[in-house]
Amino acid sequence: MQFKSSRSYHDPLHGAITLHASDRDEALLIQLIDSPSFQRLRRIRQLGPASLTFHGAESSRFTHSLGVMAIARRAFDQLQRRYPDLAPHRATVLVAALLHDIGHGPFSHTAEEVFGLEHEHWTRRIIAELPEIHAALEARAEGLAAAVDQVYTHEHPIALVWQLVSSQLDCDRLDYLLRDSYFTGASYGQLDLDRILMALRFEAGSGRLVVAHKGLSAIEHYLVVRHFMYAQVYNHPKNISVTWLLERAFERARSDLLVGKLEADPTVTAWLLAPDRPLALDTYLAGDDIVFTYHLQRWRHSPDRLLADLCRRFLDRDLLKTLEVTRLSADQQETLLATVRAHLEAQGYSGEHYSGLRRTWSRGYTTYHQGICVYSDNAFVDIKELSPLVQALSQPYERTWLLYPRDIHPWLQQTWAAYSPDLKPEAE
Repeated sequence: MQFKSSRSYHDPLHGAITLHASDRDEALLIQLIDSPSFQRLRRIRQLGPASLTFHGAESSRFTHSLGVMAIARRAFDQLQRRYPDLAPHRATVLVAALLHDIGHGPFSHTAEEVFGLEHEHWTRRIIAELPEIHAALEARAEGLAAAVDQVYTHEHPIALVWQLVSSQLDCDRLDYLLRDSYFTGASYGQLDLDRILMALRFEAGSGRLVVAHKGLSAIEHYLVVRHFMYAQVYNHPKNISVTWLLERAFERARSDLLVGKLEADPTVTAWLLAPDRPLALDTYLAGDDIVFTYHLQRWRHSPDRLLADLCRRFLDRDLLKTLEVTRLSADQQETLLATVRAHLEAQGYSGEHYSGLRRTWSRGYTTYHQGICVYSDNAFVDIKELSPLVQALSQPYERTWLLYPRDIHPWLQQTWAAYSPDLKPEAE
């Protein structure tokens, strides 16, 4: 296949991402980007159904993957100039960065919750089994596919190689925090990317990625940004409500399918039967946001009134409301849910489908896969030991939400008083 001398992708965050066909690694990236399995990522939104919460959140896994590769190239090439012995690993890092999300399914992470599938597993299968990907990697260098797989399993012998793609401080997180902040309109995600990248170092003895002390403030800021993006964007109660509706809709569709009362094409039929019946790779890759949204549109007119209403609510953004009940004990939360469901049943609703409890959990900063190591006073120490701010960000926290139809909100306000008479309900 012949390529132009260069290829540029104009990105709203990183400007022109230019790949040169004269560079063997970058020629391979162009070939991978043009593959059907990678182009499929254009049809999968980066933030799944979060555009129902943040109307600008329309970017795709395709644009994010290009961004991760662009940051990884900047980071690696800068490190390689300081540490030339890293040069043989450039293709591994760039390919792993580009393909890290190729296994995502419809609605991104929401599909994992709905269908019980893990995109990391499918990413590894695509690289190992799909000829258009595997053959291209092996044509570049024998064993490249296996080396990329070692990045995803954190087993590559040079820790820095996988840490640039998957760690507490990686190019994936740097791009999605910047990108998701930009497209959601949130102001939390403004990172000092240049300073972070300039502070990266390679510790030859252990082979790991470390940060120069001068980058401490930029890394602290990065961790604060991550904290707020999870609290205010990723775990926004409206996102929780949308995911709940999709789960209930596809659960109902699966029930109808099993008794022969659902119309669906072979792709969606197979997805609904997963994971009890393993998906073939080509069937997995046939699933995207367009295919599944089309079926939700069809099922909106289903004779099954419950399925039709769940689909309508998602498509028309008639979402369930959410009430934070974190302040209640676990027993009080369950009692409140039972009371709500009984009330809904009396109103003609299915209490099980129109109300529930959802929990969001944040572990904060952890030493996950070696944490973030800072070179300070001739020693390598975890950033948590140097920064009181990071110590505070290391505290885990959990929030619990009650979901319910807006029709019963006035009744719920009165009911809530029995649980917290001194507190007003804060519903979303």
